[in-house]
Amino acid sequence: MYSDNEILFPHYAIPALRNTRGRAWEELIDGIAGKAETSIEVIALMALMIELNGCLACETDSYRAMRGCTSCAQQTLRRFKGSDDELIGLYHDSVAKIRELKLAQVE
Repeated sequence: MYSDNEILFPHYAIPALRNTRGRAWEELIDGIAGKAETSIEVIALMALMIELNGCLACETDSYRAMRGCTSCAQQTLRRFKGSDDELIGLYHDSVAKIRELKLAQVE
């Protein structure tokens, strides 16, 4: 019952997000899916999904947790009210934030 259930949005669920939006989103996911878990792009997408999905407030006994992270993320993206351009813009904002954090750690 609790298969595919993590504390935060998992890396392995990224390819399953491909067909949830339009062509531009598919291309974004295709470009990210093969990258290492530690790449800025992957971390930025995972951070965005954590925010959109509400992973920090997810309880392990909740209905959405029982359905699993992949199903939850797919449903979140299908229900996203904004356009694909807005969603991709949020992703690019997330990339910028992760880059800033990485630069702050170097300094």
